[in-house]
Amino acid sequence: MNSIFSGYLKFDNVSFSWPNGVNVIEQCSFSIVKPGLWMLVGENGSGKSTLFRLISGVISPNNGKIFCSLRPSMVYQNPDHQLLMPTCKSELMLSVPKTVPHSKLFDLIQASLEKVDLGEMLDRPIHTLSGGQKQRLALAGAIVSNSNLLLLDEPTALLDPQSQNSVLKVVKKLTSSSTNPITAIWVTHRLEELFFCDGASIVKNGAMSNWYSGSKVFQELKSLALR
Repeated sequence: MNSIFSGYLKFDNVSFSWPNGVNVIEQCSFSIVKPGLWMLVGENGSGKSTLFRLISGVISPNNGKIFCSLRPSMVYQNPDHQLLMPTCKSELMLSVPKTVPHSKLFDLIQASLEKVDLGEMLDRPIHTLSGGQKQRLALAGAIVSNSNLLLLDEPTALLDPQSQNSVLKVVKKLTSSSTNPITAIWVTHRLEELFFCDGASIVKNGAMSNWYSGSKVFQELKSLALR
């Protein structure tokens, strides 16, 4: 295993059903053992959001086991649903671990903003940010919390093309950094985004396919759409 990576995620025959008996995840097995940008595609109701809830520990599987040594953080489709404070600085202060000394607090916040290309936005009111800037601020919140596993639920779905590219560029930079790269699992319906990932999987009927290249999954889904 890469010496700069000290985490992993593994699902071993995981199944989950709601109390009403509806099966959502069915004998799902997969693993991620290195950092990178990993994308999931699938129809609505295929189980993608439930997979994220299982990974983050919000719900527990009925059967099977989940092994995760990473620290997950969710980033939602609409950043307005998770940004609570008036300024970038005050927003990130909410996510800083309590163990961080006060003397290092603002250096840590500034560094996290720089990692998402918002280095000049420390005192910027959040309501003045664009959609893409808000989404990158949500990414900074995950970074400053010391998370190394981003769970991104269609993070570009509500953004204009320029903002979509800015978010994708930042996530790709974070996952391919030469020092302390992170892992990101990105749910997308925008098939052109598959060309930027390190691996992609199709979620169907509560289970995942093997990891393939983004281009291969793109071609497979395109061929299915033409049938």
